[in-house]
Amino acid sequence: QVQLVESGGGLVQAGGSLRLSCAASGRTFNNYYMGWFRQAPGKDREFVAHIDRDGINTYYTNSVKGRFTISRDNAKSTVYLQMNSLKFEDTAVYYCAADPTPKMLVARQGDYWGQGTQVTVSS
Repeated sequence: QVQLVESGGGLVQAGGSLRLSCAASGRTFNNYYMGWFRQAPGKDREFVAHIDRDGINTYYTNSVKGRFTISRDNAKSTVYLQMNSLKFEDTAVYYCAADPTPKMLVARQGDYWGQGTQVTVSS
């Protein structure tokens, strides 16, 4: 089992920045691919970003490219999502996910999920 706890959400004005963190425990963190997803009210869960186990390869959904950066610190068992130039449409609950395979890139599913952290962007 892997336990994931997100933090760093909040209320920010459009154009502002937030950094989300996801702390993992329970298993060897660097055995897992990590991803960020989000879900806005009334919408399906959406893939946001993905990072491989070494932190070398990253992937983003088109709507956040150039604004969001995913990174990880394996020594701290933590994955981050730096969000800049936030827009109203980025408002959602953000979830981190972990998986021993890279299937999140295709299946948009992970084996383990955090409880989510709310990000609200005011226009």
